[in-house]
Amino acid sequence: MKPIWIVDDDASIRWVLEKALARENLETRSFANARDALTAFETETPQVLVSDIRMPGESGIELLQAVKARHPGLPVIIITAFSDLDSAVAAFQGGAFDYLAKPFDIDKAVALIRRALEESLREASVEAAPAETPEILGLAPAMQEVFRAIGRLSQSNVTVLITGESGTGKELVARALHKHSPRSNEPFIALNTAAIPKDLLESELFGHERGAFTGAQAMRRGRFEQAENGTLFLDEIGDMPFDLQTRLLRVLSDGHFYRVGGHQPVKANVRVIAATHQNLEQRVRDGLFREDLFHRLNVIRLRLPSLRERREDIPLLARHFLVQSAHQLGVEPKRMSEAAMRFLSGLELPGNVRQLENLCNWITVMAPGQTVEIKDLPRDLTQAQPAGISSAPVVAAEPGAAAPAALSTPPSPDGWIGLLELQAASMLSAGQFEVMDTLGKQFESALIKTALKHTHGRKNDAAMRLGIGRNTITRKIVELGIDGAREE
Repeated sequence: MKPIWIVDDDASIRWVLEKALARENLETRSFANARDALTAFETETPQVLVSDIRMPGESGIELLQAVKARHPGLPVIIITAFSDLDSAVAAFQGGAFDYLAKPFDIDKAVALIRRALEESLREASVEAAPAETPEILGLAPAMQEVFRAIGRLSQSNVTVLITGESGTGKELVARALHKHSPRSNEPFIALNTAAIPKDLLESELFGHERGAFTGAQAMRRGRFEQAENGTLFLDEIGDMPFDLQTRLLRVLSDGHFYRVGGHQPVKANVRVIAATHQNLEQRVRDGLFREDLFHRLNVIRLRLPSLRERREDIPLLARHFLVQSAHQLGVEPKRMSEAAMRFLSGLELPGNVRQLENLCNWITVMAPGQTVEIKDLPRDLTQAQPAGISSAPVVAAEPGAAAPAALSTPPSPDGWIGLLELQAASMLSAGQFEVMDTLGKQFESALIKTALKHTHGRKNDAAMRLGIGRNTITRKIVELGIDGAREE
């Protein structure tokens, strides 16, 4: 391991830090000014750099800028006056790992340096964004199934229906299907049918002739023509107005359409990929979606899992988004502590991957320091209860009773099994009784609630999906106090 460099014109600060780090068996090298440190950088580099911000000659900020230009992944800790807010802001903008405010507590200073040291050793591979970012990230089995499906469809022109909750990445999958198809060199055109007013959607899809309506001063090509020989991605297809569904069905059936106000058919050579977060079968039953169009679109269905179904991918995605966000802003990527990453992996995140990406953008801009702790996350998340973590009160030991034996260190939560083990260990350590009954009820409640949400509250469908009887689910709903269920 390389030494820790200390740059400060105050000999007493250099001496204190040297002695404190020596007690930790950490090698150091000290410099009285920034120029000497920059000269040393020409032949060697430290593991961590600690520098005062105000020194004769070059300042600590100038040293930080020069070091980051050459070694963007090197953790730099800036020492600044307690009241010098501008300096602290400048340090973070320059990519500092963190800062020490004078007068500082030596134990806290050593702890901060050790944290920077650990991050430097563990996260050396995350110094910069990868040269080529993967289209879609995921190691969970559910995502591997999606990847295999994309591979099987790579040489096909078949129509695909992508389903999944909002924010799961349906457009990314559509783009991947296009990129790996025989049409990859042709246009990929996307249209969110829910975002276009009904009166304009027909013109957006099929174009219009000059004079077709007030304001149509020239002929305009619609999305079908723009996507000629390529792929047209129709997002939120479940919200398409019923009369336009008939026109779309005709295009899919015979490959021809008419521009608005037009009389000549236009041939369409387009692969259609549709996506929705809605239950199209239910919309067909409710008379809101054409059954014949549903069957025309539902040639191959690709369901994307929610983030709750692939929690093991959250650390991978979070690191990717933090690097991506930092690259866009031109700063050093923030790093999540192990505790913060465990906490994040246990949250519900109903907005799925999109919410996680937005959160990482927030962290990059707003979180103090380079290593993000739980307390640094947005308050609305830290006040929420992570999924899989019990809200049951902890039973304290009676006065005079022996304290419960300390359990071994809880396992790192890899997915929901790890979170369950972590919660069980916490409850047992607190001396709580009937742990299996408590967690068992929470487990059953979570399963039934999720199944009811998936089946829009229909008990029979939920029982069938869960593999239990109708009487059983009815009894469980009453016992567990679950709302939102209804008869068929």
